Amino acid sequence: MNNRLGAVAIGRNEGERLRGCLASLVGGATWVVYVDSGSTDGSVALARDMGVLVTELDRALPFTAARARNAGFSRLSEAAPDLELVQFVDGDCEVVAGWLERAEREIAADPTLAVVCGRRRERYPDKSLYNRLCDIEWDTPVGPAEACGGDALMRVEAVRAAHGYDPSLIAGEEPDLCLRMRRLGWKILRADGEMTVHDVAMTRFGQWWKRALRAGHAYAEGAAHHGGGPERYFVKEVRSNWIWGLVVPAVAIGLAPATAGVSLGLLASYALLGARIYRTARRRGLSRPDARLTALFCVIGKLPQALGQALFWTRRITNRNGGLIEYKDSATDASPSSRRLG
Repeated sequence: MNNRLGAVAIGRNEGERLRGCLASLVGGATWVVYVDSGSTDGSVALARDMGVLVTELDRALPFTAARARNAGFSRLSEAAPDLELVQFVDGDCEVVAGWLERAEREIAADPTLAVVCGRRRERYPDKSLYNRLCDIEWDTPVGPAEACGGDALMRVEAVRAAHGYDPSLIAGEEPDLCLRMRRLGWKILRADGEMTVHDVAMTRFGQWWKRALRAGHAYAEGAAHHGGGPERYFVKEVRSNWIWGLVVPAVAIGLAPATAGVSLGLLASYALLGARIYRTARRRGLSRPDARLTALFCVIGKLPQALGQALFWTRRITNRNGGLIEYKDSATDASPSSRRLG
């Protein structure tokens, strides 16, 4: 067992997937903390039975993945103040055998390295095209990176220096933390290795739509917080979503009566956008079918992402607290899928 390393898993109604997640951590890390966000499926009892530390978030406050990870990190620091490394993982993921050792070697080789992440794979990529899209999305370039996802090994010193995750964010908390780490001089690495297996359980268009809506909300919130900095954080994404998700269709349709339908020709520009995304995907090494799938849903996703941005600004202007945008079903539903935070 590694005495330098602890782990934090977060979840909400993950069902039996939580058992697999915790089993993949116990034995590889000295301390394992599970943080629960209002589960009703027995997750807390399951985790305690497996011998891990459990923290239950106060239900009176809004749940966010960032808040859960901070709570887990705090509990881990109390239990083992001398720990140097922490593996964060979502409760619907299992850590691949050998990953913790691989990540520790990478981070030990470079004292400026704050975060090491690897390849997250979808457990059932062929179950739905939405699962397949996620598996493609998670195949990020190997090497120096700007950010990680919810699963990553981090240097405790760097997490503390950056003051942890921003608990106010309902999504996009990982790139936000990584940005603040990089501003302090730390580095992020995407290693060429298998890290986790994830069960996204996304089989319906409505689930995909909510996930895209959440991404748009995260883009807008991130740009509002950091867009004025030299990195122009998420500014490009926000501008693209506004243009393609709202401006182009509004102009094309709104001017149609006055232009005898000529303005509808603007909608043909979506084909050009899709072709450009397809070429980029092919250069990344994707197969033709995967590149076509990526291009199609990147184009379609402009609308829900723009709506997600509008949702963020509506909440901000009206001073309303943002609630979670969940795309998964509860474990108590007929579907075997469950809700998650990250």
